[in-house]
Amino acid sequence: MAAAKSTFLNLVITLGIITLVGSLALGYVFQWTKGPIAQAQMEKQLRAIEAVINGYDNNPVADKFKVAAQEGLDSLEFFPAKAAGELIGMAIKTKSSKGYSGDIWLMVGFNKQGEIQRVVVIEHKETPGLGSKLTDKKFLDQFLNRNPASDNLKVKKDGGSIDAITGATISSRAFSEAVQRAYETFQSMQHGNATN
Repeated sequence: MAAAKSTFLNLVITLGIITLVGSLALGYVFQWTKGPIAQAQMEKQLRAIEAVINGYDNNPVADKFKVAAQEGLDSLEFFPAKAAGELIGMAIKTKSSKGYSGDIWLMVGFNKQGEIQRVVVIEHKETPGLGSKLTDKKFLDQFLNRNPASDNLKVKKDGGSIDAITGATISSRAFSEAVQRAYETFQSMQHGNATN
């Protein structure tokens, strides 16, 4: 009986030491990689901003702010693009949760008049060969220089002017919804709904 207690106690002590060492190692790795991960995320955001807005001379990531989205959804991130201190456009990180395989994240660039300069897909999990065609130039070009105030950016099946991707109507609808949400939030921001 005494040998069984000793073995059990040894097992508990051994597991405790392993857990402590593992926790310390994990904490160290987290601290060591936190900076490079943050830097990589900032560079990814800058690349997306550069892809949707041209001609700015500020650091839009450093100037970013959030605006509460309509419909009680998460706030969207706004990246103001300025030249010589004057706002020339806005890059907006937006998403739709209605994609076929989950969230679709976009960066949408607007000029001061609310016209879409460009849209890039930041992240998605759509079906390869179907929904993944959201990144194709042919699909993305449908949004260029359009103003959601006057252009219906829904897919044609829903009465809009956007050709849905064949076999990926759900993904196309989600994409259009994310662009529309960015525009509506941009309009609400101009009426004073910005947060930090």
